Amino acid sequence: MSQLPKSAAIIAGAGMGHRLGAEIPKALIQIQGITLLERAFISLSKVVDEIVITAPAGYEEQFKAIVGQSAEVVTGGVLRSDSIRVALKALSPSVESVLIHDAARALASSALAARVLDELRSGQSAVIPVLKVIDTIKEIDRDGFVRATPDRSSLVAAQTPQGFNRQVLERAHSASDDATDDAALVEAIGVKVKTIEGEVSAFKITTKEDIGQALLLLSPSNRNFKVGLGVDAHAFSSDQDRKLWLAGLLWPEQIGVDGYSDGDVAAHAICDALFSATGIGDLGSNFGVDDPKYQGASGETLLKEALKKITSAGYEIGNVSVQIVCNKPKIGPRRAEAIKALSKALGGAEVSVSATSTDGLGFTGQGLGISALATALLIEKK
Repeated sequence: MSQLPKSAAIIAGAGMGHRLGAEIPKALIQIQGITLLERAFISLSKVVDEIVITAPAGYEEQFKAIVGQSAEVVTGGVLRSDSIRVALKALSPSVESVLIHDAARALASSALAARVLDELRSGQSAVIPVLKVIDTIKEIDRDGFVRATPDRSSLVAAQTPQGFNRQVLERAHSASDDATDDAALVEAIGVKVKTIEGEVSAFKITTKEDIGQALLLLSPSNRNFKVGLGVDAHAFSSDQDRKLWLAGLLWPEQIGVDGYSDGDVAAHAICDALFSATGIGDLGSNFGVDDPKYQGASGETLLKEALKKITSAGYEIGNVSVQIVCNKPKIGPRRAEAIKALSKALGGAEVSVSATSTDGLGFTGQGLGISALATALLIEKK
């Protein structure tokens, strides 16, 4: 990273999925083939500088296999607060703002996390998303009889990610033992907690019925979907001063690749996939070498241009996935940065980044260049 991390997210994933009928951690439950952990990780990667994840003892390696080197995985404790305290110690010293998020709220959007973080940056010490309670609430006794009916106009349901000034959060955890959420610990030391409007998609996946609700949210009806595939490859340059741009990031001390633009194969493959899905040509026909304005153009610039073109064609991005094929550079340590950079260029779209090598086969395996394969899911706007 070019600068010290100022923001971080802690993903609480140490809970087990017993109420879902599973004997594995809830964070490893899959919906449409993607774990809750991966969904939460991708969403937060676009917003914060670093991520720490708590895992149940014995499952650390499975968690690491999902997030690679782009997040730190620590062993959680018996209680939720124990896990958060361990994670807090793993944060970089420079981190000032902390988001705490339940892996079980895996469909919470990046936009929600960004709004929480913006409140912290504006000076708030503690911020939580909430939804108004629409049902009448009854307080009952041990025998199941109604004891009271609270006024619901002043009641809200708390969600995550919850955001805190790091010093305030650490002080709250050192003063109390446990609570169902971190905001309660902050309240206990007398710090005011700001609320912002939450979102329906940030609900907590706890039961099998909740999985059904998640599937409904992920599968909007009466929409026309288009899928596109894109590929790009470039050879490493003989120019020792050529800079390497990949996935929207500059990779210092690496020799770049030859190309009319900056040679960002990940960005180019994504553009190609977007054009393929909408049927408006390919990378060459949209950003050809005969157009001088694209000479030396950055991958970020091309992604933004591609977004404008597919938006004008009547589509929005459902999600984009890109796999980078190379021996170097190592993508894992900067995967979260890459997700953040690509998503930002695509207007906050869902982006997944992975990497592989070819075990010495082909030009990438021989270390002669880099290639990328991308897929794009587009949705026709109503």
